[in-house]
This record gives sequence, structure tokens and C-alpha cells, in this order.
Amino acid sequence: MHPLKAVIEQALRRATDAVAELREALALDGAVLPSLCVDSVGEITGIVLVDLGRIRPDVAVHLAGLVRDGVKYRAQQKG
Repeated sequence: MHPLKAVIEQALRRATDAVAELREALALDGAVLPSLCVDSVGEITGIVLVDLGRIRPDVAVHLAGLVRDGVKYRAQQKG
């Protein structure tokens, strides 16, 4: 097996897991990113990206609120 193929396979697994984890976390609050998916593979670099997709403005505001609340919570836990 070509070394880059192994790197790409591992990157695809990580990206797929990340998509599932994000989808599950957002679902806890009823948020849905309908276009959330694993993006294309960088054939030269082996980098795989997660595509958050396009969303309505109200969903973006909801997501921003979730992120903000999570950041505030983490800051409280540290301090």
C-alpha cells in the first residue's frame, strides 16, 4: 500500500468520526446542519476536510449561541 493511501484512509476515518460527533452534539439541542459531510480529499497532501455546508441564518444564529454557551461554560470550569 502506498504510504499516502494509508494517510488518506486514516484522515477519512477521523473526518467521518468528526462529522458523526458534531452531528450528535448538535442534535442534543435540536440543531441540524443538513449539508454536514466529509469533503474531498487533498490528493497531494492527504488532508481531508469537513464541510459544514450551507445553512439558514436562524440556524447559524442558533449554532453561534451553542458555541458561545460552550465557550462560557469551559471558561467557568477553568476559572
